[in-house]
Amino acid sequence: MAAGHLLWPGMLGTTLALPGALLSGTGLFLAGYVLLLVGLARSRAVWRALVLFVIAGNVGWAVLSVALLAGGVLVPTGLGAAYVLAQAAGVLGFAALQYRGLGRSAPVAGRGAALA
Repeated sequence: MAAGHLLWPGMLGTTLALPGALLSGTGLFLAGYVLLLVGLARSRAVWRALVLFVIAGNVGWAVLSVALLAGGVLVPTGLGAAYVLAQAAGVLGFAALQYRGLGRSAPVAGRGAALA
């Protein structure tokens, strides 16, 4: 999604009737977010608070996406609305998986290790 928003904001904006600046901005944000998630995934121990922050961010992203449509802030094409709703559903799915994974993670003891 990040690559698509960064590489084709004009084409996506026209097809979906979403602002190109919104697509470019979210593309930049998502590129940084991907780097954070890759770092978390590669880490032997993660801070529980950071994972909870990521989960809350995902839920917030999904809620804001739906709110932008429901409030009329975004008035996309039908395909654009489906795109926004599909990515919101996907992000909620990721949040659920992250929460489940966090619950299955064993706390790591030691100073500076993962926070339980």
